[in-house]
Amino acid sequence: MSSRDVILGRIRDAITLAPPVPQEIPREYRTGRTMGDTQRLDLFIDRLVDYKAQVHQCGSDDIPATLARVLARAGAVRVGVPAGLDGSWLTGFTGEVVVDSPDVPAPDLSSLDGVVTASTVSCAETGTIFLDGSPDQGRRALTLVPDLHVCVVPLATVEVGVPEAMARLVPERPTTMISGPSATSDIELERVEGVHGPRNLHVVIVS
Repeated sequence: MSSRDVILGRIRDAITLAPPVPQEIPREYRTGRTMGDTQRLDLFIDRLVDYKAQVHQCGSDDIPATLARVLARAGAVRVGVPAGLDGSWLTGFTGEVVVDSPDVPAPDLSSLDGVVTASTVSCAETGTIFLDGSPDQGRRALTLVPDLHVCVVPLATVEVGVPEAMARLVPERPTTMISGPSATSDIELERVEGVHGPRNLHVVIVS
């Protein structure tokens, strides 16, 4: 008997002994969790800060002033925005606003000091922000190439857990999950920032 016959025989035995595949995938993990606005906000901020993101809070009428203040403190002069972003958000910004276009090569986005986007949904338990490529969030490259990302997150879109957040996403859309500034570490656990995306993440929570 050849080695090939032995391997194929073991595969046949494994298939025979394998348990039947369930017709429906069990969904027994926790779902439907809710929290009050204060608890959800506190948990979300705690996770964001733990990930070294900068957090700012404001009301809906104060978004322009808050964004102008955040961008000024970050030293941003030339800021990119997706085509569908609410134009009133940057009325207080005195620098140059560049509307992104698919025709702009991704490497050219590195000339921007930062980018401002909206968001789709967020998870308080993990401090994760979900972008799905909607017109007010733009293409993935726009939020990965510039070194500064300022993301506006309405508190109403912050869910408690991952299952609740995932339920609000459209599976067919390209999803980017952001948990703090881009960072990685080597085998000696030395943190390196900015490897896979922006080194600076500012989250403006609108309540």
